[in-house]
Amino acid sequence: MRLSFLLAGVAGFAILAGCNSTSSLETEPVIVDTPPPTAEAEDASVTLTPPVAKREMKTIEQVGRTRVDPYNWMKDENWQEVMQDPSVLRADIREYLEAENAFTKAKLEDPLEGLKEELFQEMRGRIKEDDSSLPSVHGPYAYLTKFRTGGEYPIIARKAAADIYNADAEDEILLDGDVMGEGKAYFSFNDVEHSPNHKLIAYAVDEQGSEFYTIRFKNLETDETLPDEIENTYGSFVWGANSDRVFWIERDNEGRPAAVHMYKLGGEGSTEIYREQDPGFFIGVSESQSGEYIFIGAGSHTTSEVHFFKSDEETPNLQVISPRETDLEYSVEHWGDDFVISTNADDSVDFKVVTTPVSAPGRDNWTDLVPYEAGTLILGMDVLKDHLIRLERKDGLPRIVVRERESGTEETIAFEEEAYALGTSVGYEYDTTQMRISYSSPSTPSQTFDYDLATKERVLRKEQEVPSGHDASDYVVKRVLAPARDGEGVPVTILYHKDTAIDGSAPMLLYGYGSYGITISARFRTTPLALADRGMVYAIVHPRGSMAKGYQWYLDGKLKKKVNTFNDYVDAGNHLIGEGYSSRGNVVGMGGSAGGLLMGAVANQDPEMFAGIIAAVPFVDVINTMSDDTLPLTPPEWPEWGNPLTSAEDYDTMMAYSPYDQTTNLPYPAMLITGGLSDPRVTYWEPSKWAAKLRNEAPEAGPYFLRINMEAGHGGASGRFEGLKETALEYAFALAAVGKAGDVELD
Repeated sequence: MRLSFLLAGVAGFAILAGCNSTSSLETEPVIVDTPPPTAEAEDASVTLTPPVAKREMKTIEQVGRTRVDPYNWMKDENWQEVMQDPSVLRADIREYLEAENAFTKAKLEDPLEGLKEELFQEMRGRIKEDDSSLPSVHGPYAYLTKFRTGGEYPIIARKAAADIYNADAEDEILLDGDVMGEGKAYFSFNDVEHSPNHKLIAYAVDEQGSEFYTIRFKNLETDETLPDEIENTYGSFVWGANSDRVFWIERDNEGRPAAVHMYKLGGEGSTEIYREQDPGFFIGVSESQSGEYIFIGAGSHTTSEVHFFKSDEETPNLQVISPRETDLEYSVEHWGDDFVISTNADDSVDFKVVTTPVSAPGRDNWTDLVPYEAGTLILGMDVLKDHLIRLERKDGLPRIVVRERESGTEETIAFEEEAYALGTSVGYEYDTTQMRISYSSPSTPSQTFDYDLATKERVLRKEQEVPSGHDASDYVVKRVLAPARDGEGVPVTILYHKDTAIDGSAPMLLYGYGSYGITISARFRTTPLALADRGMVYAIVHPRGSMAKGYQWYLDGKLKKKVNTFNDYVDAGNHLIGEGYSSRGNVVGMGGSAGGLLMGAVANQDPEMFAGIIAAVPFVDVINTMSDDTLPLTPPEWPEWGNPLTSAEDYDTMMAYSPYDQTTNLPYPAMLITGGLSDPRVTYWEPSKWAAKLRNEAPEAGPYFLRINMEAGHGGASGRFEGLKETALEYAFALAAVGKAGDVELD
């Protein structure tokens, strides 16, 4: 499908939190004192004590089960309004959150300010501030994204296609993110798309962090912003072929992508063309690479349905590729007279590729083009006029396979490092033999190549610059299979400095995610180098729940098998300790969103492995979240986690690992727990409730530091450097937890 500038902050999948089932509010016990926000006194001997949250016992009954939630009051009943306007947050909740922030500032941020600033400057020094993307040709222009030195936000620009690699050619700035975001506490683009005739540009912006985007339009010939404006969108849209309309996604009151509308420029307004009736299905809209068709995809985590219509239709006539069937997944591209489809049909767990006529696309007419091969996971595909490009994962490593349409011959493109990341891009054009390949590894900065599919010529067009200097040979990259308790081998990617002794003495940061099939790639990241340079081993566990070893690896880490994710992480950590990469009590666990759930679960399972835990926007209140069907992501998440509103078995499965519900008096390590007030994925009350419960149930353990960003959502601060400051705090905490922050101790 055609390239768009997807510039949203964090793309990680996660969940919201809440509670919506039969319940009653008990009157006793009622209140424990909540101190107001204060600044630390000038007398250094006076420090803040941890806030103590009031407890209001709410009894909740469902599927024959009863639980009591003492911190349900932290969820503002008007949370939908809070997402879009944080100023309306209930006063007692705001008071508590500000008290938590004041405590974290006084006891963690201020003592670590020097190290945090050192880390920030070091990490910033590894970023090329005036960087830009490689331009992508579309007709007479080549479009690109760039940053200016010191700039927080992207700039969208273009130049003449003939000047694509002419460094002296002047760029035409279309949208200046720094100017647009100036003075705003939060600012983020989502889709940015120029019209097919290159005269207009449309862009979706969020100025709150709530992920409710407004689409605006600019006339590129006059440089004027048009009066047309579309509010409460999901941030995704495509242009019609005639450049006079866009097809956009409505975000409803529950924050879900609910319908696709056609908006015609010139004040004619929107017409609904598709509405999804199942709240468990999300929808998306996209354009074929050929530009001839627009697709509306509806899907849950396990089931797909795709509708299509011609992109130049005045009145879209929607047709379905194949009606939804439970557990049938497929994605579609257009290829001449056919559609080409990646699907798990016919028990193709790791997916296969089929073709079907545009004139009769139903499943009865699907014909295998790339037969199913167990153990070879098809991650995605791009279609050009004469070539089909597949990104696959085989034996745990990515590879690119190019199929020539006429002959059917295939070429495989792979690399030799022990662990690496690959990506492909085909830009805007369809009738072309050019594609781009991106490559990196944990120690090797990203390289981008132009690759000619006809001549097989590969040209290095860009190599990621590290302004402060970088020598890949200073670092060691390993990929190991750690034995799990049931005999499976869990992939782990490891990075450390060559001078670090692997004799058990090094501290280790152990990162994990393991949900939704998302696999953390072994790509180059500049930030972990700051830890590696200070003697920490940086390791990423790829547990079940990801697709590191294929789609079955994902299936074996969800629903009733979710505990495998947690076991894999703990077993991998203990294996690395046994191999001398670190030692017990000298490990810092780190994960965000659903990875925050992982952190909570493993802290309950083996708290003494850790010196510290970093849980960023953590999904930890599993039962309450998955019982609130008004939250944006809850119904679509039931296939991932189960439905505790209808199934006692699902309820019991979740209850057994839900970190919030399983918090008890254990020797928990120091924890840094973060959230965002306008986060619609993991709502602010999840980390807040968990921190309060940790303090109540295990007051002698910890300490626990809660930091709620009062001006941002799931991705944290929106600017690239403001976001880096948050990473610097997390890393400073990690170093302090393992005794590498000078004389600063966490207590």
